[in-house]
Amino acid sequence: MSSLFTWKVVDPAPGEPVAPDERLSWGKTAGLGAQHVVAMFGATFVFPIVMGLDPNLAIFFSGVCTILFLLVCQNKVPSYLGTSASFVAGVAAIRAQGGDSADVTGSILVSGLVLAAVGVAIHFAGAGFLHKLLPPAVTGAVVMLIGFNLAPVVASIYWPQDQWIALLTSLFLVVVAVLMPGFWSRIAVFLALIFGYVLSWLADVIFGQIHSITGASNGKLIDHDRVSWAGVKAADWIGFPSGKLADGVSVVHGPSFSLTFILLVLPGVIALIAENTGHVKAVAEMTGRDLDRYMGRAIAADGGATALASLFGGSPTTTYAENIGVMSATKVYSTAAYYVAAAVAILLGLCPKFGAIVSATPGGVLGGITVVLYGMIGLVGAKIWVENGVDFGKPVNIVGLAAGLIAGIGGVTLKITDNFSLSGIALGTIMVLVYYHLVNRGQGTREGEVTKAL
Repeated sequence: MSSLFTWKVVDPAPGEPVAPDERLSWGKTAGLGAQHVVAMFGATFVFPIVMGLDPNLAIFFSGVCTILFLLVCQNKVPSYLGTSASFVAGVAAIRAQGGDSADVTGSILVSGLVLAAVGVAIHFAGAGFLHKLLPPAVTGAVVMLIGFNLAPVVASIYWPQDQWIALLTSLFLVVVAVLMPGFWSRIAVFLALIFGYVLSWLADVIFGQIHSITGASNGKLIDHDRVSWAGVKAADWIGFPSGKLADGVSVVHGPSFSLTFILLVLPGVIALIAENTGHVKAVAEMTGRDLDRYMGRAIAADGGATALASLFGGSPTTTYAENIGVMSATKVYSTAAYYVAAAVAILLGLCPKFGAIVSATPGGVLGGITVVLYGMIGLVGAKIWVENGVDFGKPVNIVGLAAGLIAGIGGVTLKITDNFSLSGIALGTIMVLVYYHLVNRGQGTREGEVTKAL
């Protein structure tokens, strides 16, 4: 174990890479670690809020789970595990059907265990069977319906809280993400969060209260401040995340299990397989090292981390593309920087006042951020198709996937018994898998590999 925490100290010339088993001085490593925290910060905090979970607990476990991931992968795969967006649509469906936060975390815990089992299987058996079950055509379709299934959530919950703040925040996010140079574009979500927050505060000062719905008003129009810091004033500076979530469930809570709800979030496992596979391939390409033998470890580690966080009421995790961007820009792949980032995240997670500030993010700001992020999730599915050369001139691809996409995105419901039904993402994923493999006779075999997912 001691060898895992031993890095060769280097002082490279500008532009020279730093390998995963190397590090700069601890001062420079600390600075890089802090940069990784900033890169993951926006999404890691936004998605728990969107899912109705605690952002402080999410960032605490993101640190814990990052350390777990690094240890399982023997420090060969530099990665930060932030909050996953792959389950957001499933969580929205659970809450729409009356489920609470315990149902959410219980369903995600099972998905985490399934992902871990897939990772173990890949580690010992290889990834061949995975490519056959989930070729790029199928993976792209599932990721697409996960993202686009969230459109009604933006339209009915976040956007109506303050449409003008939402519009301006989304505009700011798009401009920064595309037009700002280097590192600034990679923290566009975080910057949009700050921009929207300040804009909402100014709107309160200039225009007064707004008459609209809030996240807790059940669709009723009420007069309210856009920014309320009552919870911030009441929160402690230091302490473990505690208190109640919006649905009355304790912040730290045990899971509850329901087959109906579990099936709603299981499709997220497919997206996480694609994300983790793409992450390992990207890191391998950047570092010039063959990391295929760590593919199963990475997937299993992410699954185990998701299950661990969910066991205590935390948010699901995934390897973060934002941090790949930081490594690409700096050419520093040292895992030591990720241990520093994890430690910083754990400390932030133990500051309830900090989490309360994030939890007070105005609904209009979330509307502006999520309208972009959810669309990006859906378009990642199209990216998978394009990068893997999926040919939609072949009937197996265009016809085999069509019904599942419409069923999943449109919210079609299949009632099986009085107490059990399939709908949305769950039904759409099943239809995509069954229909595609039913008619696939070699004409739709993988034009590329799922490993190009992200």
